[in-house]
Amino acid sequence: MPRARAARLQNNPVDGAKRVLLAAPRGYCAGVDRAVIAVEKALERYGAPVYVRKQIVHNIHVVSELEEKGAIFVEEVDEVPPGAHVVFSAHGVSPAVVNAASDRGLQAIDATCPLVTKVHREAVRFARDDFEILLIGHDGHEEVEGTAGEAPEHVTVVNSPEEADTVVVKDPSKVVWLSQTTLSVDETMETVDRLRARFPDLQNPPSDDICYATQNRQVAIKKVAKDADLVIVVGSANSSNSVRLVEVALEYGAKAAYRVDYAEEVKQEWLDGVATVGVTSGASVPEVLVREVLEALGSAGYEDIEEIRTAEEDLMFSLPKELRQTTSGQRDARALGGRTGTPAP
Repeated sequence: MPRARAARLQNNPVDGAKRVLLAAPRGYCAGVDRAVIAVEKALERYGAPVYVRKQIVHNIHVVSELEEKGAIFVEEVDEVPPGAHVVFSAHGVSPAVVNAASDRGLQAIDATCPLVTKVHREAVRFARDDFEILLIGHDGHEEVEGTAGEAPEHVTVVNSPEEADTVVVKDPSKVVWLSQTTLSVDETMETVDRLRARFPDLQNPPSDDICYATQNRQVAIKKVAKDADLVIVVGSANSSNSVRLVEVALEYGAKAAYRVDYAEEVKQEWLDGVATVGVTSGASVPEVLVREVLEALGSAGYEDIEEIRTAEEDLMFSLPKELRQTTSGQRDARALGGRTGTPAP
């Protein structure tokens, strides 16, 4: 779908100096970087089309660019021609999906984020030990469907702190919590606290399930929000971590906060009386979209940009094993990903 063209933002006077506080870290995380490169590499290696089950990551711009290169996105593997190449998205899939792909003779490439895979393995392990698993997350989200599918008879999804007050378990002495990796840290811990108040024997996962990138982006926007009249989060509506950033910004002091996919969605009225604008982006957002928002704000007089950095990120994940070598058998230069990081303004 072609992008809409928006009128240039006006440089209207406000009380105080106009500035932008740019949160860092922001944008692409290692898991997203790995998944997007996996589709690009598959297209290079096998040629178009390469099929992808669901959106490879939750960002409409990324999906659109990959479609232009020859990727075809489908809802389920039964839409993929027998024998074709299919990539599983960064959010992971259940064993049932893996089996369905195998039954159709598909050449599957698993681009599941390794941090999501970790949660899958935890679910398998706890189910094997006959624990009831309370999976904190959102029903219908692909990651939750994939994790729950590892042990459907053992998993109950808890959607909110309020649901923690009503969830029913069979044996309160054998219950453990896991979580979707892209949730609000604060809301997740509130849910855990409520569960533990009801089930004192509730066990914790071996390590934190909420991914480092989600946590880092939330910490950064908390620091920005307290000084911001307005926060703009770049990210798509189906991106859980992007939506959470808007909520966190409002909770931690931003007077207003909005999510946009593109710079042209920034509305003039949002800037009325605004001196300080905070800007960040979700973990599946390429930096070019943030730059476009900064350019649009610059046209409205917000040219002073200060980056507020709260953490450094240098983690990279190896590509799926099928894609680590070139067609000539040499190790590919991008075998360890390669586009992570948020360059300074």
